[in-house]
Amino acid sequence: MFKTNEYFDGKVKSIAFETATGPATIGVMAAGDYEFATATKEIMSVTSGKLEVKLPGSTEWVTNNAGDEFIVEKDLSFSVRAIGQTAYLCLYL
Repeated sequence: MFKTNEYFDGKVKSIAFETATGPATIGVMAAGDYEFATATKEIMSVTSGKLEVKLPGSTEWVTNNAGDEFIVEKDLSFSVRAIGQTAYLCLYL
């Protein structure tokens, strides 16, 4: 069934589910800065709002608007800055 997740004192919430290609989460973030670590390769798509992302090994923030996606490899950390309330879909490979 579904599993709900809550991070950063409730400022990030997601629901985990299975797709035809594997596990995924869909969630929302309140405006703010967050750091995540990966256990698998992740493809993250912004579905609503805007995320600024600093990928591993980079010093620059890259803006991702609704419809944009980015990839983070396994066992790495990355930073995001939600500009207002933002929704996302994350696929785990």
